[in-house]
Parts: sequence; C-alpha cells; structure tokens
Amino acid sequence: MTENKRYAIPAMIAFAREAFVAAGVPEADAAIAAKQFIEADLTGFDAHGIFRLAPYVAQLKSGRVKAKPNIKVLKRAPSTALVDGDDGIGHLVMTYATNLAIELARETGIGWVGARNSNHAGAAGIYAEMPVAHGMVGIYAAVSTVNHMGPWGGAEPMIGTNPIAVGIPAGKNAPVVLDIATSVSSFGTIRQRQVTGEPLQEGWVIHSKTGEPILDPKKVGEGVLLPIGEHKGAGLALIIGLLAGVLNGAAFGHDVVDALGPGNNPTNTGQFVIALDVSRFIAPEVFAAEMDRHLNDLRSSPTLPGFDKIRLPGEDRRKRRADRNANGVSLPATLIKQLDDLAANLKIEPLGTR
Repeated sequence: MTENKRYAIPAMIAFAREAFVAAGVPEADAAIAAKQFIEADLTGFDAHGIFRLAPYVAQLKSGRVKAKPNIKVLKRAPSTALVDGDDGIGHLVMTYATNLAIELARETGIGWVGARNSNHAGAAGIYAEMPVAHGMVGIYAAVSTVNHMGPWGGAEPMIGTNPIAVGIPAGKNAPVVLDIATSVSSFGTIRQRQVTGEPLQEGWVIHSKTGEPILDPKKVGEGVLLPIGEHKGAGLALIIGLLAGVLNGAAFGHDVVDALGPGNNPTNTGQFVIALDVSRFIAPEVFAAEMDRHLNDLRSSPTLPGFDKIRLPGEDRRKRRADRNANGVSLPATLIKQLDDLAANLKIEPLGTR
C-alpha cells in the first residue's frame, strides 16, 4: 500500500490559486477562493477541500460556473440582504455574503444574508466561523448541489444532505463550531470513498427498493442517504432547504441541478448566513468568561463507558488547524494522481514539486 504524503498548506493554497487562474478566474478572486477551498483541508473537512478542486475547475471550463461573475446585492434592508452570485464560485459568493452579514450586524446587531445563483461553497463551518473573529455568533446553512435524501419515509431523493454550521466565540477555549450534514454521512465523504474504494458504513445508505444497506460506494445511486436522527434529521434538512432555497429564490426539490451531472445548466444553489453581535446582548468579556466556565464544566464531567474524554464541537477543529499548519495535510495517492493530471492539463506546477 502506498503511504500518503503530507503537503504544506501554503503549497496547497498556491496550487489551488494557480488552477483557478488557469481556468480564467481573476487573480484576486482566485486568491480568495483558494484560501477558502484549503480552509476545509486545514480544519479536517477533507471531502470539501482540494479533493473537489478538479471537478470545480471542470465546471469553470465548461461554463456551468462563471469565472468572472458579477456578484451583487439584489435587496438590502437594515438587517437583511439578498445576494445574487451570478453562478460564480460558491466560496466567493459566500465570502461576499458573510462579510455583508457581519457589516449588517455591526450596524443593527444582526445580519441575515441569503444567496441565490451560487454554487458549492466548501465546508459549512468556514462561514459560521468568520463572524466569530468579530465577536459574533455565526450561522450558515445551504441547499446541497444534488439530492441524496428522501422526505421521511420516501424512496425518491428529493432533498439534499443540507448542511448547517454554528460558530460561537469563547475566551481561552476554542470557539464552539458545529458543522454537520443532515445525513448520517455527508455525500462528500461518500465521494471520497468512491475514489479510494473504501466501503461505506452500514446505516449510511439504503437501497430505494429493498431497504437493504448499500456498502459499495459506487452503488449509492441505487438508494437514498439516511438522515441523522431519523425523522428529526429529515425535518431539519427540509427546513434548511426551504429557508436557503425557496426563500432565496434558489433551487429546491426537483429544481436542484446535480453540479457534477451532465450539461451546463447552472445549479442556482441557495445558502444563507447569519451574524449576531454578542455585544447587543451581553458584554463580550462577560460572555467569553461564561463560555469558558461552562465549556470547562462540560469537559470535566464524567464520561460514559467506552469514552476516554468529552469532545466538544470546535476542539478537534483547533487541533487539526495547529497540526496541519505545522505538518501539512496527508493526501492519498489516488487524489495526487488526479491533481497531477489537472496540473498537466492546466500547464501549472504540480503540487508534489512545490
């Protein structure tokens, strides 16, 4: 078995930036998109990072995703806004939307910004964590760019694995950052296993006709992904789809376009991001101290049999960030081969020689 090699974060960002530029993206936009792309790898959400670079470049070259979009605000009120992403790179659209939400929250205490005509924007936690750096709570949710779940009890994939993320600032502790798909496994994780050949876990996907588990990642199309918490997760995925999709005039249900499917039809992906200014409720230093006190209490509570420690959302994220900044990211040989082929096609320096 070929041992995975580690690649430095700056080299990965530079590679992604050059790939975007070679696909026609302006330098400034390529720099933003590349940083946000690799942020997923940096924080451990590998299925949403450089793993998706080659398919994204293919969409740019086919015209499904615009290399030079005119991202603009369609509607704006004191605390809300609607952004039209003009079919641009989702990371650009949602960075723009999140910065706008932070701006609105500074003015009024809360900013809710929806987006339409966007695309896949990477790991949800990226945009929930951006407001945290400004002393704000961040909330992000999106309609997935392909449907893989049914409504509760349904055999037809009509709902995405619609992700949601929440970021809450703390003091000395890591910020609380919850980043989850509403399915038991994100489809990005399943796509990774389609590349590596690793089987799926039981309880992730069931066959639409027999209800039996599907363990072969290449047979996922014969079934539906299962939601977290049964009907509760299915309901949460539905609510996210309605608020990030229908409310924004974006795709939902049968209107969702598979981003990796045939044709060049735009996906009209919908997302929303919320920024909430902590100082409008409580003094930030008091909030930080209280967050630390409660997080420390939770962490020091007794563990159940089979658990060696309490895990809180955001802690692993901070540890991975420190480790991967220092030691790089381990990438499988199958992915490196894909990235080498991409580099040859785009006539840029391969990642492995940087």
